[in-house]
Amino acid sequence: MSYKYELHCHTASVSMCGKVEPERIVDLHREHGYNGIVLTDHYSELTFYKRHLFAPQKETEFFLAPYRRLLEYCEGTDFTVLLGVELRFYAHAADFLIYGIDEDFLHNCGNMMLWNGIKLLHKVHEAGGLVFQAHPFRGYILGRNHLVIDGVEVFNGKNSREANEKARVWAQKYGKLVSSGSDFHREEHIGKGGIITETPIKTNSDLVNILKSGDFRLIENY
Repeated sequence: MSYKYELHCHTASVSMCGKVEPERIVDLHREHGYNGIVLTDHYSELTFYKRHLFAPQKETEFFLAPYRRLLEYCEGTDFTVLLGVELRFYAHAADFLIYGIDEDFLHNCGNMMLWNGIKLLHKVHEAGGLVFQAHPFRGYILGRNHLVIDGVEVFNGKNSREANEKARVWAQKYGKLVSSGSDFHREEHIGKGGIITETPIKTNSDLVNILKSGDFRLIENY
């Protein structure tokens, strides 16, 4: 039996550019055969510019709200919901997908937007997680440093084929882990990306171990 997971997903509740409410996101993914999602709402200036821009840690409950809604919504089902983040530092044109963290990490991390790549990698590793660079060859992305990431999103459902291929080559060059995600913001983004595994992902440890092992297939639908 195969299992299907979305690794890059934004909600209308937190991400300013997201257009779909959390419960509808789960319903759509179930309809398209997914067994789970990782919520990776934007942790960036665009999220917090009206909500403690320089102290986003004061808005941790706001950031966690859609994740908690989905835990409740999916209680008693076999649909997995995991917590992730898409982080961008202040005045920095690169985005990082953080996997394998929990609520305590966000409550205790302070202001992540003040960090740099080295500190991010160290802190996430301490928590048992992984750092991937999201869509590294999208037009506006300027920062690419293989030394501060574990992996590369080599397929992004909103990217061009050319940008995704450049990401794949870059990942191979530096021997990085790989991932795929739809970069879901709107209903029309459903089903473009993710991974297919032969074993279910139920916990952060499951996700991290699968990503490290490479024992999965990438979903790549344009």
